Amino acid sequence: MRAWAVVRPAPVEEGPLRFVQRPVPVPGDDELLVHVRACGVCRTDLHVAEGDLPVHRPEVTPGHEVVGVVAGVGAGVRGLGVGDRVGVAWLRRTDGTCAYCLRGAENLCPHSEYTGWDADGGYAEYTTVPAAFAHRLPEGLDDVAAAPLLCAGIIGYRALRRTSLPPGGRLGLYGFGGSAHLCAQVALAEGATVHVLTRGAAARRLALELGVASARGAHEAPPEPLDAAILFAPVGDLVPVALRALDRGGILSIAGIHLTDIPSLRYESELFYEKELRSVTSNTREDAREFLALAALHDIHATTHTYPLSAADRALADLKHGRFDGAAVLVNDVAR
Repeated sequence: MRAWAVVRPAPVEEGPLRFVQRPVPVPGDDELLVHVRACGVCRTDLHVAEGDLPVHRPEVTPGHEVVGVVAGVGAGVRGLGVGDRVGVAWLRRTDGTCAYCLRGAENLCPHSEYTGWDADGGYAEYTTVPAAFAHRLPEGLDDVAAAPLLCAGIIGYRALRRTSLPPGGRLGLYGFGGSAHLCAQVALAEGATVHVLTRGAAARRLALELGVASARGAHEAPPEPLDAAILFAPVGDLVPVALRALDRGGILSIAGIHLTDIPSLRYESELFYEKELRSVTSNTREDAREFLALAALHDIHATTHTYPLSAADRALADLKHGRFDGAAVLVNDVAR
């Protein structure tokens, strides 16, 4: 099969990815072999390719927003079979026995593994996934539309829940890429007032088209104090900016897996009055089930831009430089 491999982590402009030939993987006893139809392009893939995240698997194949069809099953798999359509997300496996797993916080499992980082992901014709971590997808949702839901959507949903936004609350979104524009739709469907703060003019236009109350530059103040905010941009300098925009008792949730250094915070203006700063670590399978159900209920959809699988390197470069709004999706163009 053809697959992309991170042969040498480096800035994407220096070509860290190579399109290679590899054997079709063999699923383990508890795993599915998935023929990839589409795979979303996530900023985490960029962090893996550029080395912002340390190497966990040499020459790994990125990609963790995978939509495909089961092409093979391990001997121990029950409940899924050849021909079923499934989604493969970032969280690939947990131990199921640690204190975090037992209390329902499997996203904090110290032995967790991740698709496209610990194991080869969806920038390929085929990938594998433990059957217990594969997701059934809503009927009527096409492959390209479904792909960004599997990370951008799920992580945005968890980040939203981490803000404890009150009913009808005022929410600020800093950065407006693949995850934020899905999160905004959930918040709007649930009755929130949403304000978007982002650098890109095209992203601000998209935000307004989706129905947000305002869209301004990333360092500008929103038109009213915020009950909660989510930082999607991996820019630590925006943390004090967002904290200053919060009303008393407001919560800032940081959605990304990577963030540049946060500058010193001024306690009186940025943390006092019981403001809170929270991080988001991966997701649980329950997060995924809840979000996919909401997506079907409220017609949450991504604005997508498709690239052939053979152009994954170009898609990552375009993501880095903000050349599209919404989400990019790779479509398998390799005949098989």
